[in-house]
Amino acid sequence: MIRSTDVNPRTMARAFVLLRGAPAIALCAFLLASPVPAQRHALGEINAETPEGKLLQEIGQEPDAAKRLAMLNDFAAKYPMHGAFLWVVSEMHTAYAKANDIAKSQELAEKLLAAGPDDVEAAHATLKVVEAHKNVDLLKKWAILTSEAARKAVASKKPEDEDEVEHWKKRVDFAKQVDTYTEYVLYAQVLQQPDLNKRIEFLQALTERNPQSQYLPQLDNHLFLTYVQLQNAPKALEVADRVLAKDATNEDMLLMAADQYFNQKNYDKSNDYSAKLVTLMQSKPAPQGMTADAWEQKKNRCIGLGLWMQGVAAGSQNRHAQTDKILREALPYIKDNEQLLAAAYFHLGLANFRMGDNKKEPNTARILDALRFNQQCAAIKSPFQATAQRNIAAIRAQYRVK
Repeated sequence: MIRSTDVNPRTMARAFVLLRGAPAIALCAFLLASPVPAQRHALGEINAETPEGKLLQEIGQEPDAAKRLAMLNDFAAKYPMHGAFLWVVSEMHTAYAKANDIAKSQELAEKLLAAGPDDVEAAHATLKVVEAHKNVDLLKKWAILTSEAARKAVASKKPEDEDEVEHWKKRVDFAKQVDTYTEYVLYAQVLQQPDLNKRIEFLQALTERNPQSQYLPQLDNHLFLTYVQLQNAPKALEVADRVLAKDATNEDMLLMAADQYFNQKNYDKSNDYSAKLVTLMQSKPAPQGMTADAWEQKKNRCIGLGLWMQGVAAGSQNRHAQTDKILREALPYIKDNEQLLAAAYFHLGLANFRMGDNKKEPNTARILDALRFNQQCAAIKSPFQATAQRNIAAIRAQYRVK
């Protein structure tokens, strides 16, 4: 009796493709309005008769920026409990941020945020310093801190004093812009990061900040390819399933998803994606930037793999007529891949034998096709070779054919 086998080779389908250019970025320049002078930390009245008041007066009159900063540091060290302390810290922070001093800018911004969690101006200024230094780890930290401060500023209570309302509105508008900018900062790092794991970290941070971010849909293909490069098939499949549910026009995702479900023996899902892949590639034009020859090769490979997976799945489920029809169609597309051919020939041999094997009225044409396909399979070194050789002997013994 002709034998089947439990050996099912994995497909050669793997999505090794290049990102076809980053999407246009509406905020690549992102010109934020100048921070609204917040008057967050009032200086108040100065009593020049006290040592601290005299120092504050001198600070206000000092034209030299370096000397003024030294005086501010002196005041902060001597009078940490003074009512003007936060004003002094804010002035120092502005000076250090302007000088791109990353350590002092962070230190002072953290003090200001501890005193006023909605100090979006200080957080944003420090974020810009960190950006200038291209410090990846700090960039994520300050993008998140700045977003948090911006949201607190947006949620701040409208002043009861009408004279303060206009300023409050401008500050809220600025905070909204800043919050959107923090999303762009995280988005840009996803595109630019050579470190794949850090790329994922920035994307997760963006998703946590705003699951509805305008940038997330632009990152789906980038995220998918990153997981493929990391060989994280479950995550890549998760992305593919989510994207393909809305738009099944990405051949790389279709191929990867079909392959993964095929190897899980989830043939219903694999067949669904495979069929969509074949239909898509039969009509999809070459994308911009790809030569006609390169596209033709990719198109034929995708069609061949899509048909092959459907045909082998049908064979594994003993759907013989479908196996025969689909795999015959696949043969021209997979002629250069011996491992795929071996599996196709084996399942074609088994399907034709089962359709032709009838003790009363055998279908001779089917039996001869079964013999031929098994012979073609046996000629290829593969997991099917030994079983195909035994099948050849069984067919010859049962039907006296050569």
